Amino acid sequence: MRAAFIEQLGPPQNIRFGEVPSPVPGPTDVLVDVTAVSANPVDTFVRSGVFRTPVEFPFVVGRDLVGTVAAAGPGAPGFAVGDRVWCNSLGHGGRQGAAAEQAVVAADRLYHLPEGVDADEAVATVHPAATAYLGLFTHGALRAGETVLVAGAAGNVGSALVVLAAAAGARVVATARAEDAGYCRALGAAEVLDYRDPELPARLAAACPGGVDLHLDTSGSNDLAAAVELLAPRGRIVLLAGARSAPVLPAGRLYMKDGSVRGFVISHATTAELAEAAAAINRALPTGKLRPRALTRLPLSATADVHRALENGELNGRRVVLRPDL
Repeated sequence: MRAAFIEQLGPPQNIRFGEVPSPVPGPTDVLVDVTAVSANPVDTFVRSGVFRTPVEFPFVVGRDLVGTVAAAGPGAPGFAVGDRVWCNSLGHGGRQGAAAEQAVVAADRLYHLPEGVDADEAVATVHPAATAYLGLFTHGALRAGETVLVAGAAGNVGSALVVLAAAAGARVVATARAEDAGYCRALGAAEVLDYRDPELPARLAAACPGGVDLHLDTSGSNDLAAAVELLAPRGRIVLLAGARSAPVLPAGRLYMKDGSVRGFVISHATTAELAEAAAAINRALPTGKLRPRALTRLPLSATADVHRALENGELNGRRVVLRPDL
């Protein structure tokens, strides 16, 4: 079986493309013929060792896949040969990754792909969308009628945050480049402000006169001083990017507002949390609102180049889909 794999942690050039032993499913697993794989920043964190997690070499990289069921164990009810399925939690925690012609997926980490949804668009969407769902609801406790600030709203996670928050009845205030304002409004943002505007703090305060109930910054800059200043009473800041950031927290101002700061890494999500996010994603995918803004398709053999581009910031919001059949 051909796969993109590493034999030791390290830089993108450690990724090789070639033959590895075919995976063997257990009784509660599903064997999937892989149609498409996406590449995410978290994949580079695992490959490089920034995010420490059990791996067994040779280690197939990659988190997300869409494919068809090739075989299902007796302890994997609900899956039949030929079913179109997806997963967004391979490639960490001792599980081999998705960037291969076949993958083994535990039944409780596998979900059916809704009818009519394009495989490439789906695989490019499910990871940022799950991150957005968990940030908004599992960790952010978002409720209808609240004000959400999404910094970096035109990006992959940012756009999913806007779509899901607006659909839940929240008022979304977004920051993005001026040229992306129309895109963000089309996703559901009520206000879009230019993050490069020197008057941004004052404009945000004016756009959120009652304060921000939930603050999410997808850029990873994590300016906690500015975020705390914007918070409404009992407002929440959810950190979901910026593994190397080290901001100063104005603790006194935070506790006087009854505010909170919470971080989360999707790699720590439980199977129950991932399944809840998957159900919401599956409801949204057929509407066409959750989809990548720009998509590039490449052969699976290009995995190392894609990891390099991710780390160098060269994709500029484009999602890359890797296909074994190219």
